Amino acid sequence: MSEPHRPDVPRVVLGCGNFGGVGSAPAFFGQGTSETEAFALMDAAWELGLRRFDTADAYGGGRSESYIGRWIESTGCRPRLTTKTFNPMSEGADHGLARDRVLRQIEASLERLGVDSIELYLMHEAPDVQVEEAVETFEEVVASGRAQAWGASNVDGGQLRLVLAAGKPAYVQNSYSLLDHGDEEEVLPLCADHGIAYQAFGPLAGGWLTGKYRHGAGYPPGSRMTQRPEGYRRYESERVFRALDALRAQAEARGIGMAGVALAWLLSNPDVESIVVGPGRPEHLAAVTEASGVPLSPKERDELRSLFP
Repeated sequence: MSEPHRPDVPRVVLGCGNFGGVGSAPAFFGQGTSETEAFALMDAAWELGLRRFDTADAYGGGRSESYIGRWIESTGCRPRLTTKTFNPMSEGADHGLARDRVLRQIEASLERLGVDSIELYLMHEAPDVQVEEAVETFEEVVASGRAQAWGASNVDGGQLRLVLAAGKPAYVQNSYSLLDHGDEEEVLPLCADHGIAYQAFGPLAGGWLTGKYRHGAGYPPGSRMTQRPEGYRRYESERVFRALDALRAQAEARGIGMAGVALAWLLSNPDVESIVVGPGRPEHLAAVTEASGVPLSPKERDELRSLFP
């Protein structure tokens, strides 16, 4: 009997942004994915072969890191960990990348995660202090052994150039998908030129690339469009719905879901080192398996990209 097909999981990272909340939004702290549900997701991801988990100190107001730490303790499994800092941990709390705050936050993150060191520490936003100060602080975290590498998230081309003038991030983690491809202009070329690994989050654009949103239909309860729709309102157009219909036809022709095709499009890009997926339920991880079974040629990738000008 042949072995079941296993996806190319080293390039897929489990996103834990909904554990105990909805990202870094204080209004949702304590909501989102419960600890029991988070454990089930991590179990399923580990069984599938995912060995990299992504979180942030402010996800769920610290709950995301705490859930991961308790899962590691209870299972003995040790994924490679990414966490980030910038956003406040509660309403009115301090935020940003000042040196004393970053050094305080990394210690708190390590305590919640129950580890002595993490693999990757990210500036969650572009520096709000002198770029040199932020870079020196993150390099200090790495030199102390509390992280193995540092990087930047949510940076545009100009901001990345400033960071590069002060130091060398190992990673850039930005939103990138068929619907959100602004990084193709500056950020992706900069990363390629400077040997920086590029990691894409939001590969399904808040659910828009899964097929769950239909023209003229209401948004499903619990979806991003009913929780934090602000970043996705720009997709509410006839043009986008036509493109989604075309993507649906492409997916049906391949015998998989729209999410699988959208992930395959990213995984076929040699400039994308990895993608962060944030499933709401274990069964959503099926899209990862589907994506691995659809290797796209450069021509096929370009054809899919042309659907979303």
